[in-house]
Amino acid sequence: MPTHIKAVGTTEARKPLEVMDIARRDLQPDDVQFQVLYCGICHSDLHQVHNDFGGSSFPMVPGHEIVGRVTAVGSDVKSFKVGDLAAVGCIVDSCGHCPACRHDLEQFCEGEEGTTLSFNTPDKYMGGMTYGGFSQTYVCKEQYTLHVPESLDLAAAAPLLCAGITVYSPLKHWGAGAGKTVGIVGIGGLGHVAIKIAKAMGAHVVVFATSAAKVDDAKRLGAHEAVLSTDPEQMKAFASKVDIIIDTVSAKHEVNAYLNLLAIDGSLVLVGLPAEPLEVGAFNVVKGRRSFSGSNIGGIAETQEMLNFCAEHDIVADIELINADQINEAFERLEKNDVRYRFVIDMSTLA
Repeated sequence: MPTHIKAVGTTEARKPLEVMDIARRDLQPDDVQFQVLYCGICHSDLHQVHNDFGGSSFPMVPGHEIVGRVTAVGSDVKSFKVGDLAAVGCIVDSCGHCPACRHDLEQFCEGEEGTTLSFNTPDKYMGGMTYGGFSQTYVCKEQYTLHVPESLDLAAAAPLLCAGITVYSPLKHWGAGAGKTVGIVGIGGLGHVAIKIAKAMGAHVVVFATSAAKVDDAKRLGAHEAVLSTDPEQMKAFASKVDIIIDTVSAKHEVNAYLNLLAIDGSLVLVGLPAEPLEVGAFNVVKGRRSFSGSNIGGIAETQEMLNFCAEHDIVADIELINADQINEAFERLEKNDVRYRFVIDMSTLA
């Protein structure tokens, strides 16, 4: 019989989250079950709860930056045992046989049902929709469960499951490293981790910020240089000099100002999710054979690689740890961008 547990969720869009009972499936032979210790709060959780992009289904339990300790494993599980650390990010299943899945790109699964996400997508086992990590336990197939290096601070590592892989994947794909200049637009949940990872990869990191306070914080986070993007003279100094720009902004903004900073064959990679279309001037990409690209999280193998890389370089998110009864307050503050730089829930406080 399914196991009933406590979770924090909501029954309709924009309604405050509350404690509710949900069911987790019976342990399948290839399943890993773990107690949720910490779960990060991502801006996309807020979008889903508000139904900003349409398609949200209720009742909903958000959460896709999930870290915990294994409490049970199925009979066929080989790589986890009770007591191990475990994590789940955005992806909990995919078709496994399409070209994307065969190339470890499960985030782009082309199967009929597509990628199963950790919450708010059809649940193949229980029916209804998947429930996320704002909960006491989680159950996931071994193939999609991640190992958490013991050296990482568990609470601060939770945001790596989304924010970390969202910036690691494009930095790796577009070749960030020694001899490359990487620009970061926006210092928030994504941008502050991007600074740390790009620097650890050996790149020269330049942050473009909208305020003097953010310029100072960018340097604290490890950026080699920080530019006030509202100052035309400071921006002009980097024209045609940046190889890769990671754009983390999720609101409508002027991307052409950043395209003009790209060197020949440079790429601006959008990882934020603005709700409105962005206008791109043709000459801003034709000149210098520049590219305007996008990237979306990463596959399971790459996410594990990212966790190992972050452990090797002692990289975690800057977090504010909250109790389960502070989630609604955190959502309100997140909507105002009042967080430095990621909320993480201590799920042991869900009584």
